[in-house]
Amino acid sequence: MARILNLETATTNCSVSISEGSDIVCLKENNAVSYSHSEQLHIFIKEVLEEASFSFSDLDAIAISKGPGSYTGLRIGVSAAKGLCFSLDLPLISVPTLESMANQVDTSEGEIIIPVLDARRMEVYSSVFNSFYQEVRETRAEIIDEDSFKGFSSHPKVYIVGSGAEKCKETLRHPNFVFNTTVVPSAREMANIAFRKFQEGIFEDVAYFEPYYLKDFVLQGKKNG
Repeated sequence: MARILNLETATTNCSVSISEGSDIVCLKENNAVSYSHSEQLHIFIKEVLEEASFSFSDLDAIAISKGPGSYTGLRIGVSAAKGLCFSLDLPLISVPTLESMANQVDTSEGEIIIPVLDARRMEVYSSVFNSFYQEVRETRAEIIDEDSFKGFSSHPKVYIVGSGAEKCKETLRHPNFVFNTTVVPSAREMANIAFRKFQEGIFEDVAYFEPYYLKDFVLQGKKNG
């Protein structure tokens, strides 16, 4: 069964997991605005390996959250993933950040999931998934207004989840919309997606892979002093 190291650094949540197949063996994460991924990512990698009683030689692939998200966060994660792939001669798997967020939501048939990451002013990064976690509308950077996602409002429930859900909640009033601001990208939900791609042989070119920035995204870091 494939053993995959999953790295999620697209937002404020620094998250690392090891999965065996689609099952999580160990997870380490911390979601804090003042957190520094550059300081903690490699510590978490070391800790999950130790707690899982694995070594780097036991791994079959490295998976990275590809974005959209924080420019700095994505660069840190992708640099770490590429370094591991080069040094260990392992394949690189990319997992769309919004897809892994959608996988945190339990739905019934006919319902819709819209993961949203907060961007600037009234903007969010969003994508739309059906109850089978299949993308039915591509990822966009968009300004939220009263007509946003109106085309999906006829579905029994529309789950709008993530850091951008708060600004959506202030503007969107349809009774079928359900808002959840607590959902953050996590290496936990990366496991199933990464394993599926591993089985299908869907790998990135390590030398040329770049994160999906979409546009500039501001992530507050530690304050000096």
